[in-house]
Amino acid sequence: KGKGEPFLLVLTERYSRKEIIEIIPNKTQEAVIRGLDRIERRIGVKKFRELFKTITTDNGKEFYNYTGIETSFTRSKIPRTKQYYADAYSSWQRGSNENLNKMIRRFLPKGSSFKNLSRNQIKRIEKWINNYPRKMFGFKSSNNIFEIGLNVA
Repeated sequence: KGKGEPFLLVLTERYSRKEIIEIIPNKTQEAVIRGLDRIERRIGVKKFRELFKTITTDNGKEFYNYTGIETSFTRSKIPRTKQYYADAYSSWQRGSNENLNKMIRRFLPKGSSFKNLSRNQIKRIEKWINNYPRKMFGFKSSNNIFEIGLNVA
C-alpha cells in the first residue's frame, strides 16, 4: 500500500462484536481522528461514549495522537473514549478485532487496494459481518446480540 492509499478504520464493540468500518483517505493521525469524528457524529456522542468506553489500538503512528482520539468532535471536557495501546507483537490483546479483520479479508484480501472502494461496498461488508451467525452467541448474529443487550435506550 502506498502512503496516499485509503485505509479501513475498524471498531469492534466488545459485548456484541458489532463491527463499524470506516474508510479513511490515508494512514495518518488526522485521518484516524476525522474517521472517529464521523462515526461519533453518525451514532451520537452519548451512544459512542457508551459503546466505546475504551479503544485498544496497535502501536502504529496513526494512533499516536491519543488526545485527538479521546476528545469528542464537540470539544467537550467529557472524553469520548479512553485509548489503550496493545503491547508490541501482542495482537491477541486485540483478539476480537483481529478475528473480525479476518472476516473482512474474505471480501478484501490482504494487500488489496481500497482506492476504488465505495462507502456502500464497505457498508455491505459491515452488514454481512454483523448479520453473520456466531457460534459464541448460539448462532445469533452480532446485530441480534447488540439489539438485545445494548439498544434498549
